Amino acid sequence: MIKKPLHNFHIPVMGLAYTIDSPIRVAQYGISSVVSIIDDEIIEKMKNFYHKKFNLNYFGISTKTEDYRAKRITAYLDMLDDIVNEKFETFKEEISRNKTALKNFVEMLPNTSEIKESLQNFLHQKENITSSLKNFVETHLAPGSIDVNIMTKVDKDNFNKNEQLPIMFNDAHASLRGFAKSKLSSSVVLSAGMNPRLYSYIEEFDDFFPNEYGRLKKRIILKVSDFRSALIQGNFLAKKGLWVSEYRIESGLNCGGHAFATEGLLLGPILEEFKLKKDELIQSAYILMNKALEQKGKQPALQPLEMKITVQGGVGTSEEHEFLLKHYSVDSVGWGSPFLLVPEATSMDNETRELLIKSKENDFYLSNLSPLGVPFNTVKGSSNETIRKEKQKRNRYGSSCPKKLLALSKEYSSEGICTASKKYQDIKFAELDAEKENITVDLYKEKKENITEKACLCVGLVNAAYLENNIEIKGEKQGVVICPGPNLAFFDKEVSLSEMVRHIYGNGNIISNHNRPNMFINELKLYVDYLKKEIVGFSETITNSQIKKWDTFKNNLLLGIEYYENTFKGSNFFRKDVNLMNQLSEYRLRILEIEIPVI
Repeated sequence: MIKKPLHNFHIPVMGLAYTIDSPIRVAQYGISSVVSIIDDEIIEKMKNFYHKKFNLNYFGISTKTEDYRAKRITAYLDMLDDIVNEKFETFKEEISRNKTALKNFVEMLPNTSEIKESLQNFLHQKENITSSLKNFVETHLAPGSIDVNIMTKVDKDNFNKNEQLPIMFNDAHASLRGFAKSKLSSSVVLSAGMNPRLYSYIEEFDDFFPNEYGRLKKRIILKVSDFRSALIQGNFLAKKGLWVSEYRIESGLNCGGHAFATEGLLLGPILEEFKLKKDELIQSAYILMNKALEQKGKQPALQPLEMKITVQGGVGTSEEHEFLLKHYSVDSVGWGSPFLLVPEATSMDNETRELLIKSKENDFYLSNLSPLGVPFNTVKGSSNETIRKEKQKRNRYGSSCPKKLLALSKEYSSEGICTASKKYQDIKFAELDAEKENITVDLYKEKKENITEKACLCVGLVNAAYLENNIEIKGEKQGVVICPGPNLAFFDKEVSLSEMVRHIYGNGNIISNHNRPNMFINELKLYVDYLKKEIVGFSETITNSQIKKWDTFKNNLLLGIEYYENTFKGSNFFRKDVNLMNQLSEYRLRILEIEIPVI
């Protein structure tokens, strides 16, 4: 019997380490979460940490071990599975015998849940219910999924004594292999766009293909920002006999971490297209997958496999959560950044969590910190920012680049170099000094800032977990890089896991700022600001192609506003938000006032 998920929300991946051990913290309650598996070093350190904490039989894997990267990931994921299953068994026993524990658990379940209703009936019974309750719990409850995330572009070539290793030893390839060889039955979330070589590598592992019952042990989730991208990627995989079990739609700008802005396409219209065309996704992939399975000599699926549509990015109230579930028929809603204020769910040091609690709306911003060259959501005042500024006062720039996960630039080396590294920035400074006499002082400052603003994410995004768990941090002092979405500005206190879950389901409220804008309005604001900033800051020669791109962006925003006006008029949701229609009208005027240059 396949058990249904207990919850209709999930915790997405956050950074390299903020959700590194979230399954251990929350899976026993049926909450699914996503672990980043791109950095094998923190994975090895966290494995050793829990090995000692729980007295397990998972010993160290040295970098001298053949294929150590994949083996470290496999071992860590196997350990997570062991710990989660052990905690889940203990939890089931506890709620079967202890009515207070059962009551606390019931309060965390969705109000529409049939399981919640059944468990409440047990609570109201006065006779001894231990045996029947145990049987019900055993039959209906399951732990949350231990899913993993791979950023597809973080797939650096690796070398041994200047000799390039086979592609299977590239970073993302090795991460995928580590997951594929684990005993987990869960999903890999592939994010940051399409990597054909990596997608093709999935074919090497049987767990990604349906068994004789049409079931998958390992599933594929694609994080996408629009329908067209989903259709292209889904069909590419289907032609290899691979099924996409879930499309995870994320707001282009109203999200944490790296932000992949659309061409002005807003979340609502994107979700509407998925809702209307889901059957097209399913049928096109089903036909292509079965044809590929036949060619491979594998048994075709008798019917299309399950395909979920989920969404994340900027949701902050139970009404928004319910609207996404009901209006767009999504299967789950991702709640990311707010969980950074839940110590029971995420890994973070006290200093950084305190910074997030105190930070206001203007402190959250879209930065150029990332060496990937992709806009990166962060907050002012992090310890990493402080340390970098102190170093720069002493004319010290760049990181020693100990991990090289983002050493992807081939501009100066075939082996790759990270744009946040001292090595790369020294070269760039030399080039800039060579042209100093031929450019203005302001342009020189601007170019210098473009070089030095990059941060070492490989180290900065894991330090919070090390600090929380008192794990030794070696190498130069880098501090903590934090990557919350702008929505976190409206959450201003540390809360328990129970408080957060009850907030999601409308059984409590943890937002004290009553002026928080609707999630769709906030995303619209971010896109309007993004377009303005791009036009003003554009320093290259303006072409007809660029003008067309800006026009498309602007028109998509206007179409998005029209869509929201029509949608909200006919909906029972958001009726208490009396400013909603006025805000849409105001943003229409702001957009119409944006002047796109002409040649």
